[in-house]
Parts: sequence; C-alpha cells; structure tokens
Amino acid sequence: MEKPYVIGIDMGGTNTVFGIVDVRGNVISKSAIKTAVHDDVNLYVNDIYHELMKLIDADGGIDQIRGIGVGAPNGNYYSGTIEYAPNLPWKGVIPFAKLLSDKFGVPVALTNDANAAAIGEMTYGIARGMKDFIMITLGTGVGSGIVIDGKLVYGHDGFAGELGHTTAIRNGRLCGCGKNGCLEAYSSATGVARTAREILETTNQESILRNIPLSDITSKDVYDAAKEGDQVAIDIFNFTGKILGEAFADFVAFSSPEAIILFGGLSKAGEFILNPIVENMEKNLLKMWKGKIKILFSELKESDAAVLGASALAWEL
Repeated sequence: MEKPYVIGIDMGGTNTVFGIVDVRGNVISKSAIKTAVHDDVNLYVNDIYHELMKLIDADGGIDQIRGIGVGAPNGNYYSGTIEYAPNLPWKGVIPFAKLLSDKFGVPVALTNDANAAAIGEMTYGIARGMKDFIMITLGTGVGSGIVIDGKLVYGHDGFAGELGHTTAIRNGRLCGCGKNGCLEAYSSATGVARTAREILETTNQESILRNIPLSDITSKDVYDAAKEGDQVAIDIFNFTGKILGEAFADFVAFSSPEAIILFGGLSKAGEFILNPIVENMEKNLLKMWKGKIKILFSELKESDAAVLGASALAWEL
C-alpha cells in the first residue's frame, strides 16, 4: 500500500514548524521547536526527531511516512545542504538533508524556505492558477521564491531568488549576510525593530514605543503602536513600505509577475505595510506595468504555506 503521509518542515531563524501532511494537502498534526537556541545542529536534529516521532507514532508510525520535505534559509535544492545562512546559529555548509535522512531512515528533499512557501501558495493558496508570481517572506529575514511559467526558479547552482540580499540602500546598514544595505536589513521584522530604535535614539518625537526598553522593541510592538495611531510607528511602516515598494518595482522589471505575494509575520501589519508598498511600487514602475501588478497577502494559515510547500517536495521522492 502507498505510504499515506509525508512530513513538511519549515525552518525559520526563530522557530521551526513541522507537520504531517496527507495526499490532499491536509496538515493532520503539527508541532514546533525553537531554532535559535540550538548551537549544535546535531542536537537540533535530535530535538526535531523526538518531537516528530510523537506525531508519527500517533498517526501509525514511521512506516506510514513516504519522505520529508524541508524549507530552510539558504537551503540548496540540488545538494540538500544549508549554506552560510546568516539567520541560523550554524555556519558553513550543513548537509542537513543527509542528517535528517540518516536519523529517520526515509528520503529527504530540501529547498530554500521561501521557495517552499511559494510552492505551498501555488498548490494550495492564493497563487493557484498563477504561472508567474513572486513570493516574499517577511520574517526574521526577507526571503523570496520566484515562479516563472509555472516553475520555481533555482538557477544553475540552486540559489536563485535571494531578493532579500539585493541592495536597497547603497552603503547602508550592515546586514547579517555581511553586505551593506540589503533589503533584509530594512524590511524584515528585525529591520523594522532596528528602524524603530534608530528613530527613537535620534529624535525627540513622542511615541508609545518609548515605554519599551530600546533593546526589547519588536515589529509587533511597532504594529500595536500604529494601531493606536502612534505617528512614529506609522512613519516606521511608511519608511519600510517605501523601501519594499521601490524594490518590488525593480523585481517586476526582470520577471513581469502577475502578483507579488506577502507571507510571514510582518505581513500581519496589513494596510500599514501594504499601502506604502503599493504607492511606492506604482511610482517606480514603467508605464506598461502600472496598475497591472497585484500585491496580495498569503491566504494560508501561519506557517502552513512553507510546511505544505516543503511537504510537496516529499511526494516526489
């Protein structure tokens, strides 16, 4: 009998979410662990194993699992490795697919986390039926998955689609990747918090955010303040949206997507981030694209896009 389940793993810089998925794309059970607390990748794999085995045993055992799909920062589809991911605690080239396969005894496929989210959105979400779109994940970092003519773009070496590390501001902030001025350094959740700290340190503007220690401010704090009408918080989202909108206009120029889809924690800011993105993208588009490119929010539940997308890789094993 065909094995009825696969496992999808969404590895983020902060949390790792995993689920058991059936052939219809139902996430039938799910759990999570913290990523950032694991300095040793082998201990991290052990923790995934123990948590997943609780789910697997509840759903019929490892014999029911066809394979595992993983979406990981700087995940290489061709080699199954994670390579120099700036938002993960382990550096260098990590043979992550092999580590998991050896531990579980089933085949493992791995890709970039944003690519996995794009696959999930194309298969189960708002991108169903679209052949050309870009998925942007706004989380601890900024990831992207580029779909052209219905196919995910991997490039010659498996690393295509690092739009978070295109230059947003020349000679700008130092990014975790080691470059200066990357889109990620401004437009990730951590980038938004960084903008908040810079504004509060360099101005005397009144703000609810001043009630929070500078080092503790998060993007959610900025969102909560914006909902209360805090002008500093609103300005932070306008600044962030301007940078994203200008970058999106450049992205449109190279692939002419039907839509750019936003996924991840920062997308929960809704209109606060959407309005300045659309305004600034439209300002910078060539006339032939004005009014034609949709900016959409993911329709899938939090983390499900990446889990489902990663799981789709496993059905091909």
